[in-house]
Amino acid sequence: MTKYIFVTGGVLSGLGKGVVAASLGNLLKSHGHSVYIQKFDPYLNVDAGTLNPGEHGECFVTADGAETDLDLGHYERFLDVELNRDSSIMSGSIYQKVIENERNGVYLGKTVQVIPHITDEIKRRLFLAAQQSRAKVVITEIGGTIGDIESAHFIEAIRQVGHEKNSDAFFVHVGYLPYLPVSEELKTKPIQNSIIDLRERGIHPNLVFCRTDFPVKKRQLEKIAMFAGLKNEQVVALETVDSIYKVPRIMQRQGVDELVMKHLRLARSPSSDKSWARLIKLIDSQKEQKLRIGLVGKYMSMKDTYFSVIEALKAAAWTSPFALEIVFIDSEEIEKTGTRVLTTSSLDGICVPGGFGKRGIEGIILAIEWARKNKVPFLGLCLGLQLAVVEYARHELKLKDASSTEFGKSKEPVIDLMEDQVAKMISGSFGATMRLGNYDCHLKPGTLARNLYKKPVIQERHRHRYEFNNKFLPQFEADQNLRFSGVNPQLGLVEIVELNGHPFFIACQFHPEFKSRPNKPHPLFAGLVRASGAKK
Repeated sequence: MTKYIFVTGGVLSGLGKGVVAASLGNLLKSHGHSVYIQKFDPYLNVDAGTLNPGEHGECFVTADGAETDLDLGHYERFLDVELNRDSSIMSGSIYQKVIENERNGVYLGKTVQVIPHITDEIKRRLFLAAQQSRAKVVITEIGGTIGDIESAHFIEAIRQVGHEKNSDAFFVHVGYLPYLPVSEELKTKPIQNSIIDLRERGIHPNLVFCRTDFPVKKRQLEKIAMFAGLKNEQVVALETVDSIYKVPRIMQRQGVDELVMKHLRLARSPSSDKSWARLIKLIDSQKEQKLRIGLVGKYMSMKDTYFSVIEALKAAAWTSPFALEIVFIDSEEIEKTGTRVLTTSSLDGICVPGGFGKRGIEGIILAIEWARKNKVPFLGLCLGLQLAVVEYARHELKLKDASSTEFGKSKEPVIDLMEDQVAKMISGSFGATMRLGNYDCHLKPGTLARNLYKKPVIQERHRHRYEFNNKFLPQFEADQNLRFSGVNPQLGLVEIVELNGHPFFIACQFHPEFKSRPNKPHPLFAGLVRASGAKK
């Protein structure tokens, strides 16, 4: 019998429901239980592909090509799994399906309403995920906060599931304890009110997490438990820590895993996962030497835009002798003041992440040129590859008008839209002519890429429309300096480029950060960290 855990939020958004959900999954998996995890988001977008990364953070791409919320990155990293499009459900896709059904006569002339049609579609998606994953436990995070009108249909749907599944359903509520400096105290009233809101909607939480940046007194937790009608052990403090990867063990020390397994009647075998304990030791290890990696991008107003990249860099550094310091550099600043900011930042290496649009592009090109000429280790991701090609074409191949057609017309479009025949080959995939999700990449022998991956064929996740223009392949090959070390065999498209005679200069068309794990650093990021620390 499948067990269902639902995670809701109260008081404020952005409290870390995704980390809570992922940590619960991590704990249950450590006890030998199979876990599937998903998120229901209230936005009327069909998926996260069109959301502004400066407002909502990165768009995380699954192996099967779904464009999703960044919380799926938490899920994959904490559980070390590959999720799929069933793990990210937005209101837009729910309403779209219901309206399609109505137009196709599925409801046989009935009046289409939120209840039962919208809620039934939500439950269908939930039970379908449970069936296809065959997981013992399905964890579902509900986006937004209790009281939001836009998430009411999700709350009603999970209330119905709780009624239908009874003791096979478990409700977790994450609320916020604000601190008032004037009176020097944490206030419990907001979280009490959010629990009242939840109960008014027919859901009585089985476990409440109190998020705060300050120490919580036992009597404060007991007060919340009393007003919520819960036992004291059902109200748990989650204070802010220096690493999100410590949260599962903090929960475990407070008996959360035992409480959940007891309620859901899951086998309570001892935790067998030792790798997470080793990870925490690595995170806490003291390292004297610092490594400064510059992250040069165009979305610096919100660091969550590059969340997976940042986590991949951290993971690579944890297994190195160095303490990582990421230096965030806005490419538009480079356009205004030149590369002085790169020189004065004392960078040991540079990473250029993905992005869309023309803004800040010339600043990134200047940064890539600076890294190439000054022998500074460089890793380019997606847009990073495209601009590395543009920079080299302009300054070494003397193609002065070299550019990408994404940024406007060019006499020398070294980066261009895919050719018609290639587009047709993938036109049936999610996202039309955008390459999304896993694609094969064959690595050439004797290359840096082959040496880093240590195998001839890899699969990596993509999210882009523009590719290296193969019409310019002869000019690059004649130069024999910027090598095409990875190619997709089915489509004949360039996947990886690298520079001869440079300590470390490699760029990929895909997004390797999505496959990095905190205890399993990705080869490309590990390579960047090693090369950046080689001169220390």
